Amino acid sequence: MSAVEDKLAGLGLTLPEVVAPLAAYVPSVRSGSYVYTSGQLPMVDGKLGVTGKVGAEVTPEEAKELARVCALNALAAVKSAIGDLDKVVRVVKVVGFVASAPDFTGQPGVINGASELLGEALGEAGVHARSAVGVAVLPLDAPVEVEIQVEVAD
Repeated sequence: MSAVEDKLAGLGLTLPEVVAPLAAYVPSVRSGSYVYTSGQLPMVDGKLGVTGKVGAEVTPEEAKELARVCALNALAAVKSAIGDLDKVVRVVKVVGFVASAPDFTGQPGVINGASELLGEALGEAGVHARSAVGVAVLPLDAPVEVEIQVEVAD
């Protein structure tokens, strides 16, 4: 097990299996020194446990936890491309999408769930640039979706 996975275990988390694609794409692609993940939903054991809009059916606190799940799924997708998360040099960019009620403006706080998990798991290498975007709807009526881009060692 990698040092990153040891840190996750210390947080009570286990790296899941890679979430199967819902359409015509792959979970991650490596290009040179970078790995790009597809958007990751908060799937656990192949199921989406919570649906709806943040600020309506889903609380911001619930959504923040779901963003953590998305980030964990993104790390699994990265591992599938490189074999060992200890090869991650740094997380370069995180893009988070929040299915939002019309008056909800707390997208950055929701996506902090993903950012904080990456920092806890990767330390300084987890510090990244980020976008947090409110959208009308996400696949399967998921409340949150997260994609990451990481630089990796050869």
